[in-house]
Amino acid sequence: MLDDVLKSLQAQGGSLGRAVIKSLSVDMAQRAVTVHIITDTAFTPADEARAKTALRAYVPAYFDVRTEMEKLSPDEKMVARKIAEVISDASKAVSATMSDGDISVSRTSGGFSYIVRVLAMFKSQTDELEKAVTGTLKKSFCGTFEGRFEISNKSVEDLEVKREVYEPKYTIPVRRFKIRNFSSIDSSVPVEYAVYMSDMGNAAGTFSVCGVIQDVQERTYTNKRGVEKPYYSFRLSDTTNQMYVTVFPRVRNLNAIQSLKTGDSIVITGAYEEDRNGITRFNSSAIDKGMMPLDFKPEERVSRPVPVAYHYVEPRPFQDFEQHDFFTDHSVPQCLKDNEFVVVDIETTGLNAIPVGGRMDAILEIGAYKVRGGEICESFTTFVNPERKISEEITKLTGITEEMVADAPVSSQVMPDLYKFMYGCIIVGHNIVNFDFNFLEHYCAEEGYILERSRMIDTVDLAHELIRGLSNYKLNTLADYYGITFNHHRAIDDALVTAKIFIRLIKQKGSLPALS
Repeated sequence: MLDDVLKSLQAQGGSLGRAVIKSLSVDMAQRAVTVHIITDTAFTPADEARAKTALRAYVPAYFDVRTEMEKLSPDEKMVARKIAEVISDASKAVSATMSDGDISVSRTSGGFSYIVRVLAMFKSQTDELEKAVTGTLKKSFCGTFEGRFEISNKSVEDLEVKREVYEPKYTIPVRRFKIRNFSSIDSSVPVEYAVYMSDMGNAAGTFSVCGVIQDVQERTYTNKRGVEKPYYSFRLSDTTNQMYVTVFPRVRNLNAIQSLKTGDSIVITGAYEEDRNGITRFNSSAIDKGMMPLDFKPEERVSRPVPVAYHYVEPRPFQDFEQHDFFTDHSVPQCLKDNEFVVVDIETTGLNAIPVGGRMDAILEIGAYKVRGGEICESFTTFVNPERKISEEITKLTGITEEMVADAPVSSQVMPDLYKFMYGCIIVGHNIVNFDFNFLEHYCAEEGYILERSRMIDTVDLAHELIRGLSNYKLNTLADYYGITFNHHRAIDDALVTAKIFIRLIKQKGSLPALS
């Protein structure tokens, strides 16, 4: 179905003639489908209007159609990296025997051409690999792509053997609670257990959720016979998260559903399904009455094990000549010597740090520094590809452009490495409690890693306690107070300055504050 959508989009011509669909998302709260479109030429408001018209035919009438369009012209390095990724996914054996020089990419008038060289022992795989590579390039980038696989003159004996570290397979556990006072409306047998709403994304097959109605809206639609019918939109909460669900009543349950109101507790049974438009959503198959356990206290989520190795972002040793001047007095408090800290700062695509409040903004850059023995000793810095458009406002604020992050690893690749870097350390940041930690917690949890809020220090609170008379306690104000110059609103610089300020504050206090 997505192929049909793309053909319809490209048929609009103009800048859409060679467009590709990068991603598609559904926002149940706002009743909107957002399609991220990439073009290789400049686009106009008229192009966006034509795109919405083409997409409208594939989206249910009660959903709004939104587009995010960006112009992306890949270079040779981006194309080569994508080729390497496709080969790695298709055949670990072929990928393990290749080096950077085995992939050649050159620009043509309408796109790119490529040559990939593989060992003779893999000749039988070249046709399938070529098909996979060319197909993925056409889906990922605009333009035409042609290429071929050749047999390399290298032999197995010429290879430098590298041992790849494989992480053990891990399935994120799904938590459940026992439903109380179940009363059937639709189900023929009692539903005993409900999945935590915060864990729904990891549940498979048919499952149930149970929560209190926070809001209910009655709407209507017209069926194929032209008859107007009611349907209901519920917003539910089980205290771990909220969810939105649409229920289309049947004749036998219409009265029972019409009687439901805010404050009632219900059970919704259904499954994640892909509709004819290729959109995945939770489809309800039954609605019943039921309640959460009395004095429900969510079971603590167990974190995924620490990764065995770093895979995308490697920490680096850090040295700063100013540091040695800081510590020549040997007055480092014992609390700095006895603990390890990671001071972290992030830049994001926006300020929405609460998933249920709408689409969660994405991380653009991470800057983190490890403090051990009272000294800043390691750095962990990386751009993060947000897989969405960066607004002009954010680019002006941070200086980060879409080109700068286009070749960067995505969140799912970065967060395991960041978790490994932070594991066992007290997390420190400037205004981290109210902002940065929400992003770190959310995107780590998506990969199964659980951060502890009980091991966190916010330098804003610490500065309020120890420094009097400042007009405010912003990071640049504290930096001026200590005579530190830096490039503000870049995570790599903000995190380093925060680390230096943190050390000075703890030296002044002589002990750690109560952890958040």
